[in-house]
Amino acid sequence: MTETLKRSGLGVLVYFAIMFSLGIYFMFASVQGDFGLFRRVQIEAEAATLTAERDRLTREVADLENKTRRMSDTFLDLDLLDQQARDVLGLVRSDEIVLH
Repeated sequence: MTETLKRSGLGVLVYFAIMFSLGIYFMFASVQGDFGLFRRVQIEAEAATLTAERDRLTREVADLENKTRRMSDTFLDLDLLDQQARDVLGLVRSDEIVLH
């Protein structure tokens, strides 16, 4: 006596529907999730912006340190002294013409 077992196609259909849903979910999460591709691109762009800002601030600090050193008591820079006298005191040399 041989009996053939009949399986319903509903179980197979449910299995594939669940696997398909999980696949779609993980694909969506890998692209749009907190650690996905779009977030990575956003973080890299932000890192590039912050690196440029850091470099600009480093140059600005170096420039200010140079000016501070040039204005110290141990160092006399005549060009900087002349510029500061003109800016702060409004001094003008006798051979210059002032235009307003």
